[in-house]
Amino acid sequence: MADSAWIEAMQEELHQFDQLDVWELVDRPLYKYITNIKWLWKNKRDEENTVIRNKSHLVAKGYSQQEGIDFEESFSLMDVKTSFLNGPLKEEVYVNQPDGFVDPHHLDKVYHLKKALHGLKQVGMV
Repeated sequence: MADSAWIEAMQEELHQFDQLDVWELVDRPLYKYITNIKWLWKNKRDEENTVIRNKSHLVAKGYSQQEGIDFEESFSLMDVKTSFLNGPLKEEVYVNQPDGFVDPHHLDKVYHLKKALHGLKQVGMV
């Protein structure tokens, strides 16, 4: 993604993660499943359909999680802006570094999630 507006939107999302203490970069744990993550992009438009803002969201590919291994139970989600980031997780969840933002000095590290991330099976429980 070379467009500077999209890069800025992704940086803004990562900045929010840092501000809310969502995750920490750690050594890749042995015998733990690492959930993949992906970027979602959306244009916010005005009444005349003119793009006024680019929005990006980093989400977990939670469909790969297995009940009893990666989580105990799941519930439906009610979406309130960034509220999903405020609840701590019961289970240990690790995700890969996001595409385009891999730390070149720590290529082998992953993020340990301290708080829920959209896409996880347990996001509705926090």
